[in-house]
Amino acid sequence: MKKILFYCQYLAGMGHLVRSTEIIRSLVRNFQVCLVIGGEPIEQFQIPEEVKVVYLPALREESGELIALNQSVASVKVARRQQLLTVFEQFQPDCVITECFPFSKYKMAFELLPLLERAKAAQVKVVCSLRDLIMTQSMSEKGLARKQARILDQVRQFYDLVLCHSDPNLQSLESCFPSTHALTCEVFYTGYVAQSLATSAEHPQNIQSPRIVASVGGGRYGYSLLKAICEVAPLLKQNIPHRVYIFTGPFMPASEFESLQSLATLQPNLTLQRFTPHLMDYLYGADLSISLGGYNTTMNVLSTQVRSLILPSPSPDQADEQWIRASRLAQLGVVHVLAPDQLTPATLAHAIFQRLHGPKPSHAIHLKGAENTAWRIRQLCDQTVALSR
Repeated sequence: MKKILFYCQYLAGMGHLVRSTEIIRSLVRNFQVCLVIGGEPIEQFQIPEEVKVVYLPALREESGELIALNQSVASVKVARRQQLLTVFEQFQPDCVITECFPFSKYKMAFELLPLLERAKAAQVKVVCSLRDLIMTQSMSEKGLARKQARILDQVRQFYDLVLCHSDPNLQSLESCFPSTHALTCEVFYTGYVAQSLATSAEHPQNIQSPRIVASVGGGRYGYSLLKAICEVAPLLKQNIPHRVYIFTGPFMPASEFESLQSLATLQPNLTLQRFTPHLMDYLYGADLSISLGGYNTTMNVLSTQVRSLILPSPSPDQADEQWIRASRLAQLGVVHVLAPDQLTPATLAHAIFQRLHGPKPSHAIHLKGAENTAWRIRQLCDQTVALSR
């Protein structure tokens, strides 16, 4: 059985890990997989047991700078680079997958470029796993040109395939990376990667109906939305029978979590938790999802076809991506977008009641990204075998 080394780094939220793990669930049917994780470990997060998991010393990002836990960033970089190369030599993969790099995550070039050099020398296939939208922070024309030239050069040097986890009818790579035509390898659209109910090994038994589910991904930027939901709870209790399940995310600061906990304990129609590996179980059969607009949460909404209210993240480095995705889906009538000024109790309650009485969304957006990723990588590796004979 061929081997895949899958590198995943999340710096602020947990979306990259969620999407990568869902892809890996399809890969393990035909490959041995080693998942290298560069972010902070997440308690209760479920990775298929047949996967070899390697945790590098964790790095996260704050205010644009890398932060290490209880060590200097310089020493962590040295340790990570060496550990990553050691894993490569010991695992001896047939294919290396880098999540997002070189299109983003360039702060990790200190360890990824040596890995890619080693893979190239060993004639190992290299693949980029790329979500639908690249960050579009404001950048000067010269800066954007330099960035695109760097990406093109690194793809030319190292990459055999770019997998774009998108439906091109909704979002093409060209729209956020104008130099797509100049890439020297294939860009393969897999469709969006959506979680499935089957990923839950043990389903929670205490989910009540009717229900509303509120979630904010990793949690670093979701406090204002969840606070507004706690404050609107008395109005909801007077008008609807729903229980509201709130998930703050594992990375919400302790002070914010404790503040929400204090508010939630006063409201009998609220249940608050930090994290669940069974979010899809809560969404299936729910009457409404209220959330930020990250990739995975949005795909959960599309997959379950639950009514939704989406507030694109207030985080400066995520706002463009989430607003673009949510706005396009709103134009199709698939989701409904909340604006920051709609978080007052009366306004939010009105939006919730309006959505609960609206029709469930329907769409034909391609959501088989995980399965198609596994198929295309298997095809790539089989092609390598054929060429070597």
